Amino acid sequence: MATHALHPGAKRPRRRVSLDEHLPVDHHLSTIYRVGAGLMGLVLLAFGILGLIDKVGFFDTGGDTVAGLNTNGALSVLSICVGLLLFVGMVIGGNFASTLNMVLGCAFVLSGFVNLALLDTSLNFLAFRIPNVLFSFVVGILLMIFGMYGRVGSALPHDNPYWKSRHPQETRHAERGHRARHPEQAR
Repeated sequence: MATHALHPGAKRPRRRVSLDEHLPVDHHLSTIYRVGAGLMGLVLLAFGILGLIDKVGFFDTGGDTVAGLNTNGALSVLSICVGLLLFVGMVIGGNFASTLNMVLGCAFVLSGFVNLALLDTSLNFLAFRIPNVLFSFVVGILLMIFGMYGRVGSALPHDNPYWKSRHPQETRHAERGHRARHPEQAR
């Protein structure tokens, strides 16, 4: 372990951690990822459908309000598409739902910043106002929380598949100790 300190020129092999391979299909974290994707998908789908019912122009920047948020046809269609994508993530579940939640969460936060910069310009073709920007930030952070739950943190339990993938030596040591204490389970 400390060979790099003794031989500073020696290269250590880098471990590449691929988090998508370590979550068992039936792991309880999958439920959290599914619920997060489903809830946020339902909110976005409802917002998009209500926006389309009002028959607002596709790129109308005057904006119509739905549930206190400005909308137009483009934003409504975009909300429906993202809501359906989150429903697909909910149905698939597992690592796909977790990764989708994280990626879309980052996209929502980024969208909040971009649309904040475009508020009073002619490029605000999604008819965003401050409540829309705040909504984008809140949805983005919630999606990231749902996606990262159980994947990142300083106090992950040692039976967590993501902790095991990051600490393979400790995992092997603990498994050897468990087999030594319970030889009847090793068969």
